[in-house]
Amino acid sequence: MESSSNYDDSSDLGYHPSPSSLDQTETSGFSTTSGDSFFFRRIYSVTSAVSDPIDDSSYSSEPSPCHWPANKSSPHNQPVLGRLGMKQRKQIIDDHESVDPELEMMKERFAKLLLGEDMSGSGKGVCTAVTISNSMTNLYATVFGQNLRLEPLNPEKKAMWKREMDCLLSVCDYIVEFIPKSQNLKDGTALEVMESRPRSDIYINLPALRKLDSMLIEILDGFQDTEFWYAEQGSMSSNSTLSGSFRRVIVQRKEEKWWVPVPCVPPRGISEKSRKHLRHKRDCAYQIHKAAMAINSSILAEMDIPDTYMASLPKSGRASLGDIIYRYMCTTDKFSPDHILDCLNIASEHEALELADRVEASMYTWRRKACLNHSKSSWEIVKDLMSDINQTDKNHVLAERADSLLFCLKQRYPELSQTSLDTCKIQYNRDVGQAILESYSRVLEGLAFNMVAWIEDVLFVDKSVRNQGQ
Repeated sequence: MESSSNYDDSSDLGYHPSPSSLDQTETSGFSTTSGDSFFFRRIYSVTSAVSDPIDDSSYSSEPSPCHWPANKSSPHNQPVLGRLGMKQRKQIIDDHESVDPELEMMKERFAKLLLGEDMSGSGKGVCTAVTISNSMTNLYATVFGQNLRLEPLNPEKKAMWKREMDCLLSVCDYIVEFIPKSQNLKDGTALEVMESRPRSDIYINLPALRKLDSMLIEILDGFQDTEFWYAEQGSMSSNSTLSGSFRRVIVQRKEEKWWVPVPCVPPRGISEKSRKHLRHKRDCAYQIHKAAMAINSSILAEMDIPDTYMASLPKSGRASLGDIIYRYMCTTDKFSPDHILDCLNIASEHEALELADRVEASMYTWRRKACLNHSKSSWEIVKDLMSDINQTDKNHVLAERADSLLFCLKQRYPELSQTSLDTCKIQYNRDVGQAILESYSRVLEGLAFNMVAWIEDVLFVDKSVRNQGQ
């Protein structure tokens, strides 16, 4: 009796139970412990409740107390038909997903994005900003990691780059700020309303980065039919051996990029038209590199300095920088960072990066001390001043000189890796907009720099072959 009354209440509310909820023993082929079957049972239940009416009178040999429609099929066939229907729908879903592997890949990467790269789902993943930054870096490595030649990008990889980059950049559509806007009513009354617009840094930099992106792809597409070709280092053809291009390029690279294919040119070199084309594309890629590097530097400068980096700074800027550079920065009236770099004779990128870290650490050490000096009395500040610097605070001057030395170092070594401070900023950054702009500009900067190097290799080989022929 209680069961009948419960069914009456459900009927009044317009509820029709699904077969999965009324006869679980008959549909034992779909175990509730299975993740796939559980997901499908939810889909099927919702679909049947919304679309087609369900004939439930087959589950009882007696007339239904809720006046449900009479059964039009035999009672023992209905559960079998239900199972067949569920299998057919599951097969349709599986077939649809199997024919679209790119969709499955997008699902997987989107899931990793939401999980913060923590596949356990326990909430120990990184923040959204770092996840998006890593996603852009990994996408660049996937698309351009094996592309080491001046040739058009593979159509599949080009489509992947555009599709997934658009997906990652779509987050910027929802990072907005409100600005006042004047609006006139029909009666002539002027009102000031707030209008949403992309945040200022995204509004300025994102269109520029998209333009630089398309220009780099266009440069690669321009190398469709070329007069030069590539050969791996271990497979020397007769033409490349005669031209002597392999050994010359290897010497130029100092054998530190042995994995990069070596360009080869005809015995008399390439034509003047091709040479002009290469030079033009090199200049364009170089300008793109400078623009991307400027945007990246500005975004990194706007990021907050993590407390962990400030806590790790040395107590003395002199100890971080070294006595030789420190004495030169303190005792020279006309400070010249180029002269310091010439005297240091930096031999490798590793040494340049190590010097950049030391200079940057000393710069922020002196800036921190300069801020502390503002809270001191005038007599304490005077005691801290040096004999050759009596116009302003000593620490402030040293910090400015360290900043100019760091700028000159990065200009002289444009391929320099990220400093410890830059890496720390990216790691602890929580601003999603800044993370997108920084990572996007960084990968474009790297691609433009590589393209300039590839073009330089071809021009170097061409010049060597022409000189050898003369």
